[in-house]
Amino acid sequence: MQLDFNNKRIFITGGTGSWWNELTKQLLEKYNPKEIIIYSRWELAQVMMSRKFSEHKNIKYMIGDVRDLSRITESMKNVDYVFHLAALKHVPVCEDYPEESVKTNVTWTENVVKAAKANHVKVVIDVSTDKACNPINVYGSCKSLWEKIMIQANDEHSETKFVCIRAGNVMWTNGSIIPFFKDLLKNTSRILPITDVWMTRYFMTLQEAIWLVFKATDNCFGWEVFVTKMPACHIIDLAEVLSNHYNKELKYSVVWIRPGEKLHEELVSEYEAVNTVEDENFRIILPMTKKLDEKYKNHPKMKEEKYTSNDILMNKNEIHAMLKDGGFLND
Repeated sequence: MQLDFNNKRIFITGGTGSWWNELTKQLLEKYNPKEIIIYSRWELAQVMMSRKFSEHKNIKYMIGDVRDLSRITESMKNVDYVFHLAALKHVPVCEDYPEESVKTNVTWTENVVKAAKANHVKVVIDVSTDKACNPINVYGSCKSLWEKIMIQANDEHSETKFVCIRAGNVMWTNGSIIPFFKDLLKNTSRILPITDVWMTRYFMTLQEAIWLVFKATDNCFGWEVFVTKMPACHIIDLAEVLSNHYNKELKYSVVWIRPGEKLHEELVSEYEAVNTVEDENFRIILPMTKKLDEKYKNHPKMKEEKYTSNDILMNKNEIHAMLKDGGFLND
């Protein structure tokens, strides 16, 4: 497909979060959408976002809960594209309240699918997480099922294409580790809590994340899970680079892995790798039903047995460059 957001109505679930603030910004800078609908249930965040984008009159803010099928179906009328990220996403919270994670991360995904089909939406772009790969926690299990619901929503009777994008940690997002470490180093003398000295994680900037969302949307046929190629590092190396930036000796305590956490994250499992191809930006997981084999016949197969955050690690100079490019070392 050819990406075209000009004069289109775009619907964003959970639209006041970090990802979607950046998405809205880039949509307005690069395209001329007819209307961007920010759909969420937190009125204060909508007020703050409306002040940030006050000069733009083509943004509409709608209070609503995706758990409410009739409300989201009515709100999605005449929409061309849906970006779906609204989720209950903090691992410990989902471990403590699994029933709420299921309601939010599974039931409302079904509602997004039903509403999109009822309104003949062109494309639904679902943003997933590395936690969905070989899940060991409630959040990951729900997101894994979330992906499957989205992918299986593609069928010969549907006018709507559904595609997933699976990514690791995005810098600057609410509650993420880099702003947390920065705040501790700048404003307190507290030592940094390190889960495990061997722990690794993927990272990329918000700008890179949204660019990849656009790229996947432009290239999709429906049925795919686009897995972003991301750099990874040891968390303790990240902490040392940030400490050095603030001219402080790295002081840390090992707090050990919390319930539901992994030592290393995965983006493609051994099971998925056998049906995964790749290009310059993505590893693309194709459906086992082989509906897309012909469309991706010129893409090379993924060579690795699986794709995990401890495969290839950034050194400290590369971590420093990543943080600088992401705007984290400007103070």
